[in-house]
Amino acid sequence: MDTSPTPSSDETQASLPEVALEQLPERLREAAARAGWTTLMPVQARAIPYLLAGRDMLIQARTGSGKTGAFLLPMLERLDPGRRHCQALILVPTRELARQVWQEAEKLCGDAGLRAVALYGGVGYGPQTEALKQGAHIVIGTPGRVLDHLLRRNLALDRLTMLVFDEADRMLSMGFYPDMKQVQRYLPERPVHTCMFSATFPAHVLRTAQEFMSRPELLSLSRDHVHVTDTEHVFCITLGMDKDRGLVRLIEVENPASAIIFCNTKTRVHYVAVVLRRFGYDADELSADLSQAERERVLERVRQGTLRFLVATDVAARGLDIPDLSHVIQYEPPEDPEGYIHRAGRTGRAGAAGVAISLVSPVERMALERIAKRYGIEMQERPLPTDADVAAVVTERLTSRLEARLRERDKLETERSRRFVPLARSLAETEDESAIIAMLLDDYYQQLLHAPVPQPAGTQPVREPRRKRSGGGRRGRPRR
Repeated sequence: MDTSPTPSSDETQASLPEVALEQLPERLREAAARAGWTTLMPVQARAIPYLLAGRDMLIQARTGSGKTGAFLLPMLERLDPGRRHCQALILVPTRELARQVWQEAEKLCGDAGLRAVALYGGVGYGPQTEALKQGAHIVIGTPGRVLDHLLRRNLALDRLTMLVFDEADRMLSMGFYPDMKQVQRYLPERPVHTCMFSATFPAHVLRTAQEFMSRPELLSLSRDHVHVTDTEHVFCITLGMDKDRGLVRLIEVENPASAIIFCNTKTRVHYVAVVLRRFGYDADELSADLSQAERERVLERVRQGTLRFLVATDVAARGLDIPDLSHVIQYEPPEDPEGYIHRAGRTGRAGAAGVAISLVSPVERMALERIAKRYGIEMQERPLPTDADVAAVVTERLTSRLEARLRERDKLETERSRRFVPLARSLAETEDESAIIAMLLDDYYQQLLHAPVPQPAGTQPVREPRRKRSGGGRRGRPRR
């Protein structure tokens, strides 16, 4: 039986109308004026009324949509500047986003007496610890570094009133789920107003929401309708000679929980599968060339959900049903336009949102645009990740995992590892010897690629706001 969380209409609260800038409370209007705002962006107009009302929400919004202001501005009404302790915690996936949100918080909330602090890894603890000691109303940070400060008792969440997960899908793709669960242990037993912002809500993000929120409502900015069942359709332009490396860079950045990669021929299927395996990914292939025994072996891994990347032709993948498939990647557009619908339709099932990404050459782009026009699909073009993009993501992901590994070590293990501090410093001094450190880091990162992805286990339905109130009050938050 399918138990994936899906939008539900039972026991929903009334939807709230959009708000205009001039309708906001005075403090919020003053902050918006200081920031130079002349109007509210759509996500702000839709989301701010719900946040001011203290309702737990899942809000579908992309980077650059104005979502940061949507959750910061209501804090001017919800937080008390006179109480010098952490009242709002904003968890983000990267140090860059932590800095951006902190800068926005300083701009919107600083003059109102609310102090903000950014906590992220890869830098020393001293300045962050000192900033926390001086008193911070709003703490913005990556889950790993926030957990470090909680363990060091630099930070306490017992008086928390607002919890925000920003770019939750990216946070999970970065491998932060274990740290998020550890942070959860420090949250108050009482209900805390919680909001989760995400560009997409695939099944694993919805399940994570159930673990941190009690019967959240869903608000989407997809035109004028509230839903999450849509599949996001994306294409990236790539030259044919670079398509295999482009696929690898895309996978590194997207970090799909599971994906089918479609090719048009069995020869291309085998080539792509070999490339992925050589780069360290858990990938297998399905094509007409496989023996029946090999086909059954692959299908068994698919049924058990233990295969992360399946590379297949349309014919070989026909009839397959892979649960919780977050991504469909088309290495090349299908020869039959209807094939695109069949491919893309394999994700975004059971009330969850999925992503269908096509890698196309400039010539193939024209064929893809004809398919989009024929079926009324809204295609978004995204730049293919660069080597610099991959390096930034890998650095962030690996740093967080290494810091988590360090937290797990006991005193004896920590003392033992100090023997290698002089060696580590000497190896980092020259370019030739730093290659040794790079090799060790790469080996550890490859182990992470094969580590099983922790699966959240919540299955309660997600609610959509609707106009008529049909049930009782807000349910209590599960005990932590």
